[in-house]
Amino acid sequence: LLLRWRRRRALWRKVAEAQERQERSLVRMEAVARRFREQHPSLKMVSVLSLPLPELSKKLRDGSLSPDHVFYAYVGKALQIATETNCITEFLQESETQLRRAKLMEKQGLLYGVPVSIKDSIDCQGHDSTLGFIKNLNKPAAEDSVVVQVLKRQGAIPFVKTNVPQSLISYDCKNLIFGQTRNPLLYTRTPGGSSGGEGALVGGGGSILGIGTDVGGSLRFPAAFCGICAIKPTGNRLSKRGVMAGIVGQKAVAAAVGPLAKDVESLALCLRALLSEDMFSLDSTVPPLPFNEEVYSSTKPLRIGYYETDFFTMPSPAMRRAVRETKQLLEEAGHTLVPFELTNVDYVMFNYCVRGMFADGGGSFVNKFKGEMERGGTGLFFWLAKAPHWLKTLLSWISKPFVRSISFYLSQQLWDSTSTPLTTSTFPPQDFCHQFIAQWKKLNLDVMLCPMLGPALGIGYPAKLSVAVSYTMLYNALDFPAGVVPVTLATDEDEEQLKAYKGYYQDWWDRTLAKAFRGGVGMPVAVQCVALPWQEELCLRFMKEVETL
Repeated sequence: LLLRWRRRRALWRKVAEAQERQERSLVRMEAVARRFREQHPSLKMVSVLSLPLPELSKKLRDGSLSPDHVFYAYVGKALQIATETNCITEFLQESETQLRRAKLMEKQGLLYGVPVSIKDSIDCQGHDSTLGFIKNLNKPAAEDSVVVQVLKRQGAIPFVKTNVPQSLISYDCKNLIFGQTRNPLLYTRTPGGSSGGEGALVGGGGSILGIGTDVGGSLRFPAAFCGICAIKPTGNRLSKRGVMAGIVGQKAVAAAVGPLAKDVESLALCLRALLSEDMFSLDSTVPPLPFNEEVYSSTKPLRIGYYETDFFTMPSPAMRRAVRETKQLLEEAGHTLVPFELTNVDYVMFNYCVRGMFADGGGSFVNKFKGEMERGGTGLFFWLAKAPHWLKTLLSWISKPFVRSISFYLSQQLWDSTSTPLTTSTFPPQDFCHQFIAQWKKLNLDVMLCPMLGPALGIGYPAKLSVAVSYTMLYNALDFPAGVVPVTLATDEDEEQLKAYKGYYQDWWDRTLAKAFRGGVGMPVAVQCVALPWQEELCLRFMKEVETL
């Protein structure tokens, strides 16, 4: 007991030191922003902050706007949003040096002078990538991740790192070190996760461009919940070298690096910059596919598949309305909309996603928590990985009438790595992918319009509702590019219709989800736009069409 007490005290000391560093970062941001304002009292920061990224980038490159003005305007705004939402974990002090270097570059990159925020799990030289784990504190990265190196070569200024949930396997944004991040639109709602700090900062206007990761919706949840846009590319379209993973080694659910921004054109500009010779030379495992302008700028009418539900997680009234209204606008604009029927999503979720991610019975995931004082929002996964088989079998039988998903988790022995050998016949995600593509091709589709969970859930609810990732995780399992675009706001009528929300199974999870949706009037609701693998430009073109309409 004494040894355990001493060990916990040492851990708390590390947490306190990290929190002090976070506080010093905010103080430093306040000091540099104030100094710049005092030196330039006539500069109107609002006029800088109101510019969309493409226009801002153009003004920076033609010299009509100073990189200094942009940088310090965003440092000041980021500080304000961080104070309100607790989204920033660290100010990158070397960003001021990077700003001076960028101004001396012979060739101006596409992101010259643009301040960029970086998710905690993406390595920046000299800074921790904690994933919300105490054990990762005081272990600064030896070098920048490839994506950060490319951003710098393109003239961008990475200036802050942002908060994440512990382990990244959550769509909330809380950890023991830095605490809970709040939604900038309504502080009682979650900003989403795991790129929640990015969603809050970009959604609040404190960053014009953010870089995050996505392994089950981790870019799309924050974008949808905070009213901005994001795209999850095909898993290997952008380099993941120097990007920390929530579950190391699993390949059943493809992770991806991607951008978040206020609008689709900003996402396209970011991908133009990243899909350059710089990235292809720094990471030879990334296919050398530059951005295809012809596909992105095409005006050809699209043949669009759509569905309102996956028949696993019942959509909220606002989600269903968002898809219907978008479908109608697309049809009026001359596009062809074709119903697409999803089947066996429950089987895909449990046998491909959950079983694939935790193929070793959850052993490597559990090991990540050794020596930690908290398990974040992953208590269910943690318990399932550690509980004895006989207990899981008993609980499966008891829980079946009340919580169908828990029963399935337990009865299928998803957490017993010894029960079935890990082979391609056990986990045939490629077979499922080929079947999905065959259905897509049979309908001759270009892209797909899908629901996106929303409006933003109350803080704490994502930990209770892991099953609600079905709309997003499907496209990680398939490894399709998928983006989100906000299209409407939750209304009083949506709220009234929620009273009749029962869910497809009418179990504890469905009842909890109904409660989680409540109180979201006025919050943004998005749709998902999906394309086939390696067709990010077509996905963005579709997103742009939805945004414009």
